[in-house]
Amino acid sequence: MHIRSSIKRGFAILLAGATILGGCAKVETSRYDVLSSAYETDAATTAEKTTQEVTTKKTVTPTEIKLVMVGDILLHENVHASALADDGTYNYDHLFTAITDEVKASDLALVNEEVILGGKDLGLSGYPMFNGPFEVGDALVKAGFNVILQATNHTLDMGKTGVLNNINFWKENYPDISYLGINESKERYDNYIYTYKKGDITVAILNYTYGTNGIPIPSDMPYIVNVLDKEKCAADIKRAKELADFVIVCPHWGIEYDTSITPDEEEWATFFADNGVDLILGAHPHVVEPVRWVEGKDGHKLLCYYSVGNYVSGQDQNKTMLGAMAQVTIANDAEGCVSIKEYGVQPLITHKQRGYKKLAVYRIQDYSEELANLNYVSSTFTWAYCKELAKEVFGELYKD
Repeated sequence: MHIRSSIKRGFAILLAGATILGGCAKVETSRYDVLSSAYETDAATTAEKTTQEVTTKKTVTPTEIKLVMVGDILLHENVHASALADDGTYNYDHLFTAITDEVKASDLALVNEEVILGGKDLGLSGYPMFNGPFEVGDALVKAGFNVILQATNHTLDMGKTGVLNNINFWKENYPDISYLGINESKERYDNYIYTYKKGDITVAILNYTYGTNGIPIPSDMPYIVNVLDKEKCAADIKRAKELADFVIVCPHWGIEYDTSITPDEEEWATFFADNGVDLILGAHPHVVEPVRWVEGKDGHKLLCYYSVGNYVSGQDQNKTMLGAMAQVTIANDAEGCVSIKEYGVQPLITHKQRGYKKLAVYRIQDYSEELANLNYVSSTFTWAYCKELAKEVFGELYKD
């Protein structure tokens, strides 16, 4: 594993000059051509053969992949209300205004679609059994997201009908958008590995959830959602490493409303490091959690965003108002080694002003105490609180 010197770049609010690790620990046989020639001498003088191997180094195309991820799209009833127009239609575009430019400028833009998009025919609903309209998917695509993470504890809130409606929406309307974590067939569950290729770098992304809130997985569709299972995960990661230079896992894990790293998260993070994963992008707790390097066996290290929190929700705790956008640059070097060149976070604030039409998301640096005074989450909510929480959780990654 190579560790290169830090390279600093100004992500909107912070920056971590990092550098580190990725597919460098692999033996990249694809980087080289081995040419073997056998030269046979006169049979009358010798029957010996000499084989000479000539190794020719391929030209590596310098490549960078910009990746962003935001957390839970948690569609409480007031989120739906903020999107409802006078004519009865829904439009969620306004929720993504603050980040659209950066999302569209990225190569890989991931979002944790916490709620199944089963469509209005199943009835829109909030907590505890969520269902969202297809218009949410329209807004995600318009904002620039191209990888939708759908393995969550709410995946089965509308049963298998909701999941299949959701899958059909993507396939029929946005066939170029990749949905992960849910499956319409056993073949997809067994064989599908999402990969993205740019230049000389290929990235693979996997998505799993810890469970489905006690809702049984349909006996006739046991493959409908990817659940965290070490045997399944290890097999998927092995195949992903055969297909890609850099492997990302997006687990739905942790304890809700807990900003600390849990023992279960630590155990899984070490498991992923042991199996050669390069980056973890976590979700589920509805609050932000730290970003840490995790070392596995043989010295392999991965970068872990334990939780990027909510992107938008109707929740009513101060700490659930702070989310984050993960920002990662993946690059190769002259030898073809693929690693994390830079990483950072962009803290985000959910703003719930009186009158549901005022629900919005702000970058933390664009917020203010005046806006915080209008945010009806609680009387103790302040901009200063959000900045202090960002410092507490992210440390030097967040620069006020």
